Amino acid sequence: MIYFLIYLFLEITVTINIAKYIGSFATFVEVVVSALIGLLIIANLKNSLSEGFRALLEKRITEEEFIKLHIFMLIGAILLIIPGFLSDFIGILFQFPYVALNITKKFYRFKTNKKRSDDVIDVEVIDDLDK
Repeated sequence: MIYFLIYLFLEITVTINIAKYIGSFATFVEVVVSALIGLLIIANLKNSLSEGFRALLEKRITEEEFIKLHIFMLIGAILLIIPGFLSDFIGILFQFPYVALNITKKFYRFKTNKKRSDDVIDVEVIDDLDK
């Protein structure tokens, strides 16, 4: 809850300060255009997202690739629909897979498929207790 309030405070502060400089009409146009861009991204992401789920279930892609390609793009599109300059900035950043991958590396540990090396020899040590 505290993080939401901090975000809300920052969003309102940034939006008011930018709106002071560019004016109310330009702010209105920016909000409408960013919402339309967000809706366009979601409309185009629908088919890609369903294919991504299918590929993830069939193990053709990893969780990391799925998140990198789809989830953050969807979150970014939703943030573009929400009015405000800070949410638009974050939404635009989420459209780039490099940013999404770096964020997921910080907050989510992916399972890695470590293969066993053929150079390893298993050894069993047996103590001789007959002394």
